[in-house]
Amino acid sequence: MNAEVVIGLAVFVATYALIVTERVHKTIAAMAGGMAMILLGVVDQDRAFEEIDFNVIFLLAGMMILAGILRQTGIFGWLAVRSARLARGEPYRLLVVLSLITAVASAFLDNVTTVVLVGPITLFLAARLGMSPMPFIVSEILASNIGGAATLIGDPPNLLIGSAADLGFDAFLFHMAPLSALLLALYLVAARWLFRNDLKADPALREGLLQLDEREMITNPRLLRSSLIVLGGTLIGFLLHGPLHLEPATVALTGAVVLMVVAQQSPDEVLREVEWPTLFFFIGLFMLVAGVIEIGLIQAVADAIVALTGNALGPTSVLLLWMSAALSGLVDNIPYTATMIPVVEQLAGGHESDALWWALAIGADLGGNATIIGASANVILAGMAEREGHPISFGRFLRYGLPVTIATMLVATGYVWVRYLL
Repeated sequence: MNAEVVIGLAVFVATYALIVTERVHKTIAAMAGGMAMILLGVVDQDRAFEEIDFNVIFLLAGMMILAGILRQTGIFGWLAVRSARLARGEPYRLLVVLSLITAVASAFLDNVTTVVLVGPITLFLAARLGMSPMPFIVSEILASNIGGAATLIGDPPNLLIGSAADLGFDAFLFHMAPLSALLLALYLVAARWLFRNDLKADPALREGLLQLDEREMITNPRLLRSSLIVLGGTLIGFLLHGPLHLEPATVALTGAVVLMVVAQQSPDEVLREVEWPTLFFFIGLFMLVAGVIEIGLIQAVADAIVALTGNALGPTSVLLLWMSAALSGLVDNIPYTATMIPVVEQLAGGHESDALWWALAIGADLGGNATIIGASANVILAGMAEREGHPISFGRFLRYGLPVTIATMLVATGYVWVRYLL
């Protein structure tokens, strides 16, 4: 083991320890780890910067701008009151309603866009009920990753896999949606037990919420109409980005710019709504993972799979499924998936079945639920909660995310085995 490997492993472990223990803010830890990889010579500066997925960064920035302008119209308050009435103000029912909205929207928009839009609604409702938003936020994170697994556009790893393996929207819907629906149903039943001590609201505040007139929540009808038109065009752009040969980030930034022009918004005001710590956390994380890739750690793990399984389809699929879940929870499922795609291309070359691709997709999507940094949606919603004074620690999220991930992975293993390997 040469010096670069030792240094790279040490930086990665130290950075992850700082994130887990929260001795310093996770954004500072990730940025420091990424820069340490460069300054200590583990990875070249150009290579580290190349690993930053600006499609993800600019997609997030564009959607944050759109959501920030939408927030000024009062639409999130309107949606919140409608959701509360549908749930009759009962916290568990409200958690189910919000989770269902998040899961379904994540499948047909993408989970990053969805949580940017759903987060403000959740924070509004929790404040009105005098509750911590933690159970709702955590549930939405879990639901967004489960729901996003259902389609090609639902979760960023699916987009990467679909492009590499030539798997279209219909293929993902056929193979992934049944599992996603089953897991979501099981999770919503388990959620009553998971959050049994946290779903308590002040009865007086609950009644006060139900007395609100949602029409009074809309503060700027004209801006709302313009915003909804632009948002609708942006969502259509997401659906057509393939035929249009445009990346989702281009679509999101175009929508953001158009709405800024239409709304005549000051850039200074609008850009204050962007979650800059979240964006820089991802930038640091991408650079950190560039160092992990450079020292060959992930490739070594992939080679070990072949050594263990002899590339037999059944054992390789199951091992890839669980390895993807474990590593996606550690290094974020987007850079992990991008790293593993060439490996799976090699492994899948000798098999007619697409089982390995589905194993990678399922493992990466569901593994993102294990930790607060496992997927983009997790980091965004946690950042919103922290901004409102309700931080969700790494350890606290782990208490919910890890059991749900293990349980869903057990069901997913049975699904993969029955559907592809028998």
